[in-house]
Amino acid sequence: MNIVPVIICGGAGTRLWPVSREAFPKPLLKLADGQSLLEKTFRRAANLASSREVVIVTNRETYFLTKDECVGARADVAELGFVLEPVGRNTAAAIGAAARVVRDEHGGDALMLVMPADQLIEDEAAFAAAVEHAAVAAAAGRLVTFGIRPTSPETGYGYIEYDVRPLPVSDRVHDVVRFVEKPQLDVAQQLVADGQHLWNAGIFCFAADTMIAELERHAPGVAQAVAGAVESGAMSRSDDGFTIELGAQAFAQAEDISIDYAVMERSDNVNVVPCEMGWTDIGSWRAISELTAPDERGNRLHGRVELHDADNCFVRGDERLVGLVGVSDVIVVDTPDALLVAARDRAQDVKQIVAKLKRNNDETYRLHRTVHRPWGMYTVLEEGHRYKMKRIVVKPKASLSLQMHHHRSEHWIVVSGCADIVNGDNVISLQPNESSFIPAGHKHRLMNPGVVDLVLIEVQCGDYLGEDDIVRFEDVYGRVPA
Repeated sequence: MNIVPVIICGGAGTRLWPVSREAFPKPLLKLADGQSLLEKTFRRAANLASSREVVIVTNRETYFLTKDECVGARADVAELGFVLEPVGRNTAAAIGAAARVVRDEHGGDALMLVMPADQLIEDEAAFAAAVEHAAVAAAAGRLVTFGIRPTSPETGYGYIEYDVRPLPVSDRVHDVVRFVEKPQLDVAQQLVADGQHLWNAGIFCFAADTMIAELERHAPGVAQAVAGAVESGAMSRSDDGFTIELGAQAFAQAEDISIDYAVMERSDNVNVVPCEMGWTDIGSWRAISELTAPDERGNRLHGRVELHDADNCFVRGDERLVGLVGVSDVIVVDTPDALLVAARDRAQDVKQIVAKLKRNNDETYRLHRTVHRPWGMYTVLEEGHRYKMKRIVVKPKASLSLQMHHHRSEHWIVVSGCADIVNGDNVISLQPNESSFIPAGHKHRLMNPGVVDLVLIEVQCGDYLGEDDIVRFEDVYGRVPA
């Protein structure tokens, strides 16, 4: 069967702040083994891609970060397809757009295996076996979801009630009776005890045409919006895949609703495959902590950490030394610009901090001190009244946009590598220990003509130093407004 894995890579992951940010979403979070959640999901998808193609749905702003993760782990995948959302509109719109793209590329009977990018699966052989059974039902025109046999009364997961009698199509496929929202503890205990409920994994398998028809039936507004977004989208192709930027005006009309609410809970055409495959939904720091073996006092540690009389703590350090004295059952997550300290049993409430930061327009809900760009990255070293210092790294052969700032001047000093600079009407080349001054109002561009990273220090001075003081005139990454 022709199976096309579709990875849904989005979501700010507010419960995993301060590592996860709006511009650095949860799937990019690195685990203890150095691999990100997205990389692990991509490798899993690559092993199942009978079409040798994997499609990733992600936000336009995180496209280059997402692509870098996937290209580095592409294995035997011949093609990468990217569906770029101009704005976030939840999983119904994301999956609906992907279904139309898959149909256009592979035909309406192509089977889509939809996978969130932020889950872990330990037993990949069991997962592959479950996919085989799901694919049989999906080829018969069914919407198939994956249910995890519960091991505890979790209140953070939705549940699926299913008919325990298997269907003729496969002895691992069952009818779904109903979906149950995240329950209170007493209800969750009953659901686990009765043997007829599964955790909702949010993984799906169906034919592209089946999903399109079901979306048109149950959520016609979403279906119409994504159809217009795909039709008006900009498609580009290369030897190793394609990228489609969905039409912004049409896609913005889609309702912000999950595929569960929009289709799965309303349809009478849904089956489930019960699974036991070491599945974990990485939804909080408590879930992350469970991935690390505890020491003799129950502490789980990453980074430079010193403890005295501490029990059952999780610490994720960065560059600084973290010390804990006389505490228990706390979560500590340190980053260069933000520190989180939370009670272990309140890990879900981290999102409340992020909500407050967003209301106050505090940039730490959105950006790290190190910010990734398609051409490389920059790190804010210091910032004060009327000045800011950055360390800028430009990839080989990469180029920033031709741009101008109204309110600030910039002084560039090359540390390593070589730079070609457009500064007003002049084009100059700089070597290490050489510099250039760019007055406010001058058009300028920074380019790396070399084969190694260009590293420079930028000093900004002016009455406004915000990142939105950029007027772009030309850009190889398509960031110039129409």
